[in-house]
Amino acid sequence: MARKQTARTESRDADKRYYRIGEVSRITGVKPYVLRYWESEFRWMSPVKSRSNQRLYRRKDIDTILLIKKLLYEQRFTIAGAKKKLRDLGLAKALDTKPELDAELPMDPRARYKRIRDELQSIRDAL
Repeated sequence: MARKQTARTESRDADKRYYRIGEVSRITGVKPYVLRYWESEFRWMSPVKSRSNQRLYRRKDIDTILLIKKLLYEQRFTIAGAKKKLRDLGLAKALDTKPELDAELPMDPRARYKRIRDELQSIRDAL
């Protein structure tokens, strides 16, 4: 039952034009206070605000957040390093070439082991 509800919610979310900060937090797995902090650090991450002064994120903003999250948490960049990397690549190019970014940046060993473990567990479950 929970799977059906999650699938319905995801399909409804895919049709939306704007997302509030709570929805973006749920989608990306990043706490709202971290999103607000990143807005102050990454100047190109500035969502529009509604009349009631609520942040409204677009799909492009969510993709940017996921890219920043990947650089900071998986690739272990500092905020300054992530800013430099995104500036060097150009944000539009970085968002378009996510697989190239993966190949260019070495993955943190803990993240690599977690991915391998998850893949092995899914193989075991399939057997």
